[in-house]
Amino acid sequence: MTDQTAALPLRDPAPAAGGRRRQLAAATVGSVVESFDWNVYAVLAPYFAADLFGHGKGGVSGLLAAYVGFAVGFVARPVGSFLIGRLSDGRGRRFGLTLSMSVIAAASLGIALLPGQQTIGVWAAVLAVAARVVQGLAFGGETPTVAAYVTETAPPRHRFAFSSVSYGGIIIGSLISYGVLAVLLHTLGKEGLKHGGWRWGFVAAAVLGLAAVWVRRAAPESEEFHRGRAGGESGRPGFLDTVSRHRWAVLTVFLHTLGGTIGYYFALVYLPQYAAAYGVIGKEEAASFMTVVLAVVLATMLLGGVLADRVGLLPVMRTAFALTVVLVLPLLAAMRHGWLSFQLVAVVLGMLVATQLGTLNVFTGMLFPTAVRAVGVGVVNAATIAAFGGTFPLLAEWLNGHHRLGVIPFYVTLCSLGPLLATFTVLRVPAFTAAIRNSRPRTAGGRVQSEAG
Repeated sequence: MTDQTAALPLRDPAPAAGGRRRQLAAATVGSVVESFDWNVYAVLAPYFAADLFGHGKGGVSGLLAAYVGFAVGFVARPVGSFLIGRLSDGRGRRFGLTLSMSVIAAASLGIALLPGQQTIGVWAAVLAVAARVVQGLAFGGETPTVAAYVTETAPPRHRFAFSSVSYGGIIIGSLISYGVLAVLLHTLGKEGLKHGGWRWGFVAAAVLGLAAVWVRRAAPESEEFHRGRAGGESGRPGFLDTVSRHRWAVLTVFLHTLGGTIGYYFALVYLPQYAAAYGVIGKEEAASFMTVVLAVVLATMLLGGVLADRVGLLPVMRTAFALTVVLVLPLLAAMRHGWLSFQLVAVVLGMLVATQLGTLNVFTGMLFPTAVRAVGVGVVNAATIAAFGGTFPLLAEWLNGHHRLGVIPFYVTLCSLGPLLATFTVLRVPAFTAAIRNSRPRTAGGRVQSEAG
């Protein structure tokens, strides 16, 4: 089987509009739950740390242990990408989507019901970390299976709009996690949260997960997956074999993910701490403004997806990535010197990151043939995020502690070159170029020119 024969066969009759909507809903609702479950642990950690991980001086040791539980989830993701990705490539996208979401919901419910250290001692911490490892495995399989499903089910003329909507669930989930924390604080107060009220956050995560499972069970399977199985694409080669056959695709996913994960964790997670370290703004005020930034990011993602469908993917991506490389250093310098406000810089950086996030699902999904799409995308993506994204806040704090925080803008700029380079290495990926060639033209000029730029 060659990459060309595995290209997206977009000329076959498309499912009815209702089927398309169910497929998009199945992908998006999972992204919402994935993001919510992942982030609700982090935002609630200060409140459950003492209960599950014990007390330390000022509660610090318990909180650090809770954050270790957060970090190990990143380590588990590449393994989950391989295990669930192989099941998704072998048994179907709907099976993989339903399995990963069921595991995520069950683990959240397990944390909600987990007895505290006063009841079972150190086993509370052990079981909490174990639950996060299980969730990390499921998260690792969730993301690439969504990418494969959206790539295979999105209509050709709106594939990047579908991509932006599906990945927009990540932003919505982040917003919901902060919203749930605000509601719990308002209703229970800080002390109420510390004395068991935090469990309601994980109950909410489990309920949302079960709702996502219900939506996904009603979603149609990918027709392209069925055609691949009928055409003899049921073999599931090992990851090393996949890497050797699709080296340019692997390199492109790595480069694209490198810039995306660093940009995400800097612009949307660490920026308030960065600005506060330079005395630009208070940490609490900056953090509260990030909800506005996330809303702008979501709107920009949707706009970027529509624009990519209309004028071509690569021109949109190259413009956004080139602007990122050029603007990061001057924007941050201007913010440090008080020439630009934190709010303006945060919004601009968020908008630059948004374009990359919005096209991620379909762009990476187009790089591999159907039979290895979930594994190929997933393992490379998850390993890159674990190595670079998961460690970014730790690296930034280490640099800050050694009075070297000024290195961060240069590091972000250097990593931002990755996605820009990916828009050129992707032209060496046969699956991508074949998919573009086989797309139905919208106008007399031909689809190849408008799609790839």
